[in-house]
Amino acid sequence: QVQLVESGGGLVQAGGSLRLSCAASGRTFSRYAMAWFRQAPGEQREFVAVISRIGVSTYYTDSVKGRFTISRDNAKNTVYLQMNSLKPEDTAVYYCAATDSTSWSIAYYKKETFGSWGQGTQVTVSS
Repeated sequence: QVQLVESGGGLVQAGGSLRLSCAASGRTFSRYAMAWFRQAPGEQREFVAVISRIGVSTYYTDSVKGRFTISRDNAKNTVYLQMNSLKPEDTAVYYCAATDSTSWSIAYYKKETFGSWGQGTQVTVSS
């Protein structure tokens, strides 16, 4: 297991930007594929983006393609989510997740694939 701590959430107007960070503990960060999920009030937790262990591969949910970018810095044990052109429907608690499964790419969009989670950071986009 790896411990994850998110930061960078806040209140922003529609069209604005935020960058979320997720700091991981331990010295084996590069063993983990990392993802961001989000959960709006009354909704299921949904997949947002995922990045492979060394950052070669990334996948996004359709609603954020072209607006969000996931990246990682293995030297800093940190994964990022740059969010641009934010919309009110992006309002949610954003969670960082990690998996060391070698088959993560088969079901990267499922929360059950990920065994470690952060506590979440609130993102609120006003119209």
